Amino acid sequence: MDTTRPTTIVLGAGVVGLSTALYLQRSGHNVTVVDPLPPAGGASYGNSGLISSDTAVPIALPGMLGKVPKWLADPMGPLVVRPSYFPRALPWLLRWIAASRMERVLKISDAMRALHKESLKCWREMLGPELFADLILPVGQIRLWEGGGAESTIEMAIAERHGIRAEPLDADALRQIYPDIAPGITRGLLIPGNAYTVSPQRLVRTLGELLVAAGGEIVAERTQKIIPRGGAAGFLLMNNITNRTAQRVVVATGAWTRELLDPLGIRVPLQTERGYHAMMPSPNITLKIPMSIKNRGFGLTSMEDGLRAGGTVEIDSLHAAPNEKRAMILMEHVKRVFPTLQTGEPRYWMGHRPSTPDSLPVLGVVPNQPGLFLAFGHGHFGMTGGPPSGRLVAQLINGATPAIDPAPYSCTRF
Repeated sequence: MDTTRPTTIVLGAGVVGLSTALYLQRSGHNVTVVDPLPPAGGASYGNSGLISSDTAVPIALPGMLGKVPKWLADPMGPLVVRPSYFPRALPWLLRWIAASRMERVLKISDAMRALHKESLKCWREMLGPELFADLILPVGQIRLWEGGGAESTIEMAIAERHGIRAEPLDADALRQIYPDIAPGITRGLLIPGNAYTVSPQRLVRTLGELLVAAGGEIVAERTQKIIPRGGAAGFLLMNNITNRTAQRVVVATGAWTRELLDPLGIRVPLQTERGYHAMMPSPNITLKIPMSIKNRGFGLTSMEDGLRAGGTVEIDSLHAAPNEKRAMILMEHVKRVFPTLQTGEPRYWMGHRPSTPDSLPVLGVVPNQPGLFLAFGHGHFGMTGGPPSGRLVAQLINGATPAIDPAPYSCTRF
C-alpha cells in the first residue's frame, strides 16, 4: 500500500460499491472494499441484468394508488406486504404513493435521466472495450403490457420529455422479434438505447478483479458500527473480526444501510423490496432482446446460463425467510407470455433491493460529517445507476467538478 495516497474504505461489494471503489482507486486512493460476501453476492447477482440507460421512469406512477388494494389482496401479485410488517412499512408506502403524482414523477424523471444517460459510457470506462463487448449487449429493451392501462402512455411522455428514442410495437412487430409470444400480447415499446448483461454475477465480479488489479483490496468482513473520530482522524470501523481506520468511508451497503446509519442519527426512508428470480437452464427459446412485462412486474432475459425471469415486489423484513412461492409463480407468468416454453429444472433466488420512495438513490457527503459519503438506494436500477453513481461520488470525494448536479440525490431531500 502506498502510504502517500489517501485511505478510503468502501462498505459494500455490489455494483455500486465496486464502481465507486474502482473510480477512486484509479484516481489515486488506497481503497479497501469491505463486505461479508464476495462481489455480486446480493442483489447485484440476482437481478434481471437490465442496463436501462435510456429509462427515466420511476416505479411509482399516476394511477397506481387505485391498484394497490387489488395488488395487496393477491398474495402472488406484483406487490405484496406481509400483514405483520405493514405498520412498519406504512410510512414508506405513503411517501411512495405521494411520489406517484405526475408533477413529482416528471421531476424525478429529470434526475433519473441525468444519472442514467451515461451508464453505458461509465461501463465502458470501467471495463474497457474488450470486456464491455464480452459482458454487455446494447441491443435495447422491450416493454410489454397485457390488456389496457396508462403506463405505456406515461412512458412515451417521459421519453419525449427527455428526447429518448422509443418505438411503439404492434402485434406483427412483436412477432417478428418474438415468434413464440402469446397471441394475446399485442402491444409493446422498444427502447433501443438500453442494454443488458449476459451475466450480472460475472460482470460485477469483473469489477472486483479490475479493482484488485489496480491495487485495491477486497476483504470478507462485516462492519458492525461506524465510529467517527473527528476531523482528520477519520473513522474507526468495528468489524466482526477486526477494527479498521480510514480517512474516508463510503457506505454502499444496499438494503442493510440503515443498520449502519441509524446509530449515527442519519435517517433515510429506505425500504427493502424483496425480489425473486427463476433461472431456467437449457430453454428452447432465446430472446434476442430482453423484455419487461410491466403489468406483472417482472423481466425476462436470456443470459449465458439460461433464461432468467426476475422481479415482483415483496415488502418485508430484511431477516424474514423467503417465500419460494413468489419465485415459483414467475414460471406461470412466463408460460403466459411464451406458452411453448420448455426448460430444465428452474433455480430460485430471493434478494433485497434497497429502495427509496422516489426511486432515486442517496448519493454524496453527509452534512456535518466530513469524510462520510453515501451511495445506496438504487432500487430496481442498480446495474444502470451504479456506475454513474460511483463516478459522481468519486468526483465529490476528489473535489472535482461533478458530471451532474448532486443535489437531487442528497440525503437531506427527505
